[in-house]
Parts: sequence; C-alpha cells; structure tokens
Amino acid sequence: MAKILLAEDDKELAEVLTFALEKAGHMVQQVHDGRECSLYLSSCKYDLIILDWMMPHLSGLDVCRNYRKDGGKTPILMLTAKSTIEDRETGLDGGVDDYLVKPFDQRELSARVRALLRRPDAIVGNVLKAGHIVMDTVSCEVLQNGEALHLRPKEFSLLEFLLRHPNQAFSTEALLQRVWLDDSAATPSNLKTHIKMLRKKLDTTGGESLIKTIRGRGYMLSNIQ
Repeated sequence: MAKILLAEDDKELAEVLTFALEKAGHMVQQVHDGRECSLYLSSCKYDLIILDWMMPHLSGLDVCRNYRKDGGKTPILMLTAKSTIEDRETGLDGGVDDYLVKPFDQRELSARVRALLRRPDAIVGNVLKAGHIVMDTVSCEVLQNGEALHLRPKEFSLLEFLLRHPNQAFSTEALLQRVWLDDSAATPSNLKTHIKMLRKKLDTTGGESLIKTIRGRGYMLSNIQ
C-alpha cells in the first residue's frame, strides 16, 4: 500500500482515478489546484505524486520544479493533454519521472504507478550511479572511473533511462517508446546499434557488462556496486 497525492483540477476525473487507486490498495489524498498541492507537499510525505499539468493558481510543472528545487525526491507522474515531444522534454527536464497523455486507459495508469513505486529513492535526482559510471543529468556529464566519457545525445538519453530503472528489464518496444518517443528513427535495429555502442564505451576489458540482454524480456542495466 502506498500513500499517493493526486492533484487534478477535473474533480470528476479525480474521483475516478481515486477510486481506481484505492481499489488497488493505496491511500489517496486528493487536491484540485497547484497551490493546495504545494501546501500538502510541504507538510506531508508521500510515496508517489500524480500531477495534472494544467491546474489553477500553479501549474503541475511549476509544482514539480519547486518541489525538486526544495530537495523533494518522491517519484512524480505527470498527467496532461500535451503530447508533443517538446512538451514531454519540458516535463522530464522539470523533474517529472514519468508522463501519461490524456486520455489514457486506467490499466496503463496502474502499470505506471506500479513501476514508479518499485523504484528506490536513490535513483530519483540529478546524479545517477551504477558501477564505475556517474551521470550528472544537469551538466550532461558522464564520468567513467572519474574520466569524462563522450556520449551522443541518444546514447545519453538511453543510458539515463536505464540508470533510472536499474535491475528492470525492458523490451525493445518499451525502450523505443520511452526513449525515442515518436522519433522516425525509432527502430529495433537502431536501438540494437545504440546498445552495442554504449556497451563499447561503458564496459571495461574483462569486466562484466552493465547492460545485460535478458532472453525473452529485453535489456536491463545491472546496478553493480
């Protein structure tokens, strides 16, 4: 059971989502504007925050940015009708952990909630680590054993996604949807090429590869410490 803060100004939709989340065994605190949401975040701790982008008084994106600026690390799922790549980039760069475009199926919402709740606190933030790799998502710098590592933009995005979901296997289709979005270059062969190039840059001679191929499931980053 998780404690969830749901901020949605459409009260009818909020009731539907609250019912679904409570049916799944979660406790839900429902609010309807950004200012009220920020007040709750300043005084209570939650396991997950679900934000509508467009809310009265303060947008969900501003709530998220302020929360992250103040050191908040709870996973955030953004709900919005905004669907362009630019909108998604803005949300993710603002500190959102996942993004769900309206209208959506409640089963997808439930799946996203389960995935976010499985994530440990250590991977929410600007500095991500696994083995000999350290990534700073603000400066866009990747260090390998303390030395700067050059990655192409899509290699960086793919590595960041895997670092934020360690020890979780993702199919080719799931990675293309989450990293490439609707990019015309989102093909299985392109993903395979990027995985190969990342391994070449990340793995040390004779060492265990950080990115593993899980037969029948896809790819997984093993968070070796």
